[in-house]
Amino acid sequence: MQTLTVATYNIHKGFSHFNRRVVMHELRERLRELDADIVFLQEVQGEHNRHAGNFANYPEGAQHEFIADRRWPFSAYGKNCVYEAGHHGNAILSRYPIVQTLNTDISAHRFESRGLLHCEVQLEGGQRVHCLCAHFGLFARGRRAQTAALIEYVRETIPAGVPVIIAGDFNDWRNQMSHAIARDLGMHDAFHLHGGRVARSFPARLPLFRLDRIYLRGFTVSQTDVHVGGLWQRLSDHAALSAILKRNV
Repeated sequence: MQTLTVATYNIHKGFSHFNRRVVMHELRERLRELDADIVFLQEVQGEHNRHAGNFANYPEGAQHEFIADRRWPFSAYGKNCVYEAGHHGNAILSRYPIVQTLNTDISAHRFESRGLLHCEVQLEGGQRVHCLCAHFGLFARGRRAQTAALIEYVRETIPAGVPVIIAGDFNDWRNQMSHAIARDLGMHDAFHLHGGRVARSFPARLPLFRLDRIYLRGFTVSQTDVHVGGLWQRLSDHAALSAILKRNV
């Protein structure tokens, strides 16, 4: 069975709490320490034409490319929210080839632009896994619509029985979507499978709310971690989550 380490992280557009300082360099180092094979990122700044002039240490280019560098040779970005100064969205970084990419608009209303980034990743030995990175809205009604859209998308796009990982920031602090994901897709949260409860991930300094998830199909879970404290607490307002998986035969 092949072991696969995955991580998900809302990087808060590369700024610390309350946007006080740029944390992209530290953030990249912390993510490298996780040694994940596939990384799911939310609130990734694809372009912003003012930050470089306002912050001396702001990296050039798209944030997902800066983070990926040579550590993750394959990456994909899904542009969701577009404005005058630039745009941001979701990204997936991978050590393994990304053979197909599609970004789908799942916005529930015009006040929040949300997307679903789908990448098909080819693992060692030719095995493939479908990876979906999502960032759901702040309002319950919109999240219900986005959950339904996610379920419909997976049913229509990915064959039954094929391994799938869905990770991201779902803003689902009441854990209302897990039942629908389990019932309709046969997928379960990695932390629930391993420890019996989904992870607390927000706010990063003292996580109380269970906003972030790693949903799985076709894998068993051997380890899960919530990355808080120490150097992590100086970064995003979310905690990073990681899991070590084994592919079911």
